[in-house]
Amino acid sequence: MKLSIILPIYNVEAYLEECVNSILMQSYRDYEIILVNDGSIDGSPKLCDELVAKHDCIKVVHKKNGGLSDARNYGTAEATGEYVVYIDSDDFITSPDFLSKIAEKSKSGADLILYKVTTKKWNTEE
Repeated sequence: MKLSIILPIYNVEAYLEECVNSILMQSYRDYEIILVNDGSIDGSPKLCDELVAKHDCIKVVHKKNGGLSDARNYGTAEATGEYVVYIDSDDFITSPDFLSKIAEKSKSGADLILYKVTTKKWNTEE
């Protein structure tokens, strides 16, 4: 069961590679990553093109800035998977089994799969 992972991108050059690498490290391998560059003015567009050149499972769409929802919708229209997973491009996945768990839940035929997101609070006083 193929997953389409949509990453809306706007000026996230500092975080993008970590986000993509956290997907590439997943134990589940049947996925595509769709990078939607939403008019970034930093180095994100170049980084997107470099990632596409390195990995067959990644494709990129460069578009005029339209905002987060527009970028997600654009990526969804490009998706070929049976399920769509949205990940913010300044976030990353910590569990190597994240996509496997989604794929397992999809076997029930669910229309929607929800998952818990946790954050780590950084102590800025250290």
